[in-house]
Amino acid sequence: MVNPSDPGRVRVSSLSSSDLCLNSIGFNGSDGGLFLEDSGPRSFVSLIGNQGLCSESRRRRIGLEVRGGTGGRFLSVTVSINGGGNEGFEEDSGETAAESEMQVCRRRVEKVEEKKKVLSGGGAALNTTKHLWAGAVAAAVSRTFVAPLERLKLEYIVRGEKRHLLEVIKTIAATQGIKGFWKGNFVNILRTAPFKAINFYSYEKYRDHLLKLTGNEEATNLERFVAGAAAGITATVLCIPMDTIRTVMVAPGGEALGGLIGTFGHMIRTEGFFSLYKGLVPSIISMAPSGAVFYGVYDILKSAYLHSPEGRKRLQNMKQGEDLNALDQLELGTVRTLIYGAIAGACAEAATYPFEVVRRQLQMQVRATKMSALATSLKIVEQGGIPALYAGLTPSLLQVLPSAAISYFVYEFMKIVLKVE
Repeated sequence: MVNPSDPGRVRVSSLSSSDLCLNSIGFNGSDGGLFLEDSGPRSFVSLIGNQGLCSESRRRRIGLEVRGGTGGRFLSVTVSINGGGNEGFEEDSGETAAESEMQVCRRRVEKVEEKKKVLSGGGAALNTTKHLWAGAVAAAVSRTFVAPLERLKLEYIVRGEKRHLLEVIKTIAATQGIKGFWKGNFVNILRTAPFKAINFYSYEKYRDHLLKLTGNEEATNLERFVAGAAAGITATVLCIPMDTIRTVMVAPGGEALGGLIGTFGHMIRTEGFFSLYKGLVPSIISMAPSGAVFYGVYDILKSAYLHSPEGRKRLQNMKQGEDLNALDQLELGTVRTLIYGAIAGACAEAATYPFEVVRRQLQMQVRATKMSALATSLKIVEQGGIPALYAGLTPSLLQVLPSAAISYFVYEFMKIVLKVE
């Protein structure tokens, strides 16, 4: 309320922690005080001050100076309106501007408290599960959408196809029908869903851990690349058996092995359990830089946009908006999320494609003719020259562009829908 003896000063006798927003109420002067209820946590002032819960315009309008405090219950402050006026603190029967701002801040404080509850106790396990599901759904949707392009890529890599792309498409359609373009897609989803789930989740966890170690507020480009490489290695080690089985299934003669279970049993009987990990070394060598480029490039593009005037304005509008749908809550927006995902995927694919070719060749080798990764690479170059290491790159890029775009879009979308913290 406005002090009658001094119109430029506001006296607050009691204010609960849920009503307090230090970014929207100014504190300056040398006397007076602000009392918090007993329920107010000691760290509340620090918490709200670090969250940036109120808009820049509100911070500019009113200043802040906290002079001291004891026990977390009394702040030795004076609340004063800048400029000596009483704008925004009018005494009337309706809702004042100050009360309106208090309500906005209270809702944002409640959101912060809800996040803390979710991330404590059993909520952390539930949040991890939802995070993994977001990545798995993204993989399933994107892979199903681009399955025909994935099939064409494997025709060039695995079967050594030399014909023009259109001729290969006609052959598959004539011999296997439309369903032939989705051959092995179920197995591919079984492989990529857990792979992408672990990959996305691991990247964010590794990045957050590096932030804690360095104490930075935002990840550096090096930290993004390191986290991406570590995430790629983690997902590869855990998920390569399904990738090996799928490669064997679509290789010449794979049709006779009897699907997923039959191929798995055949490999275990004839070559042993560790045959499922054929090509692990080149896979790691491939996925480490691939993950680094994929996540690093996307995060760099995203950070650059969010720090631009347009990006800051979008974030400010999102914070002030109420009841936004999932699409409106995307930080980059729909189109920009798709474009940045496609760019990141194309960069990663072009940088690491030769490793992909070598890995596929290693997975098709049997024990009697097994060669090292280096020997396999030399053989590929000897038979087809350097271009052989990029066989199928065109259909691969055609597949990666929409796949990466859809994957990142669905992942960001599902995190919002599932309320992943």
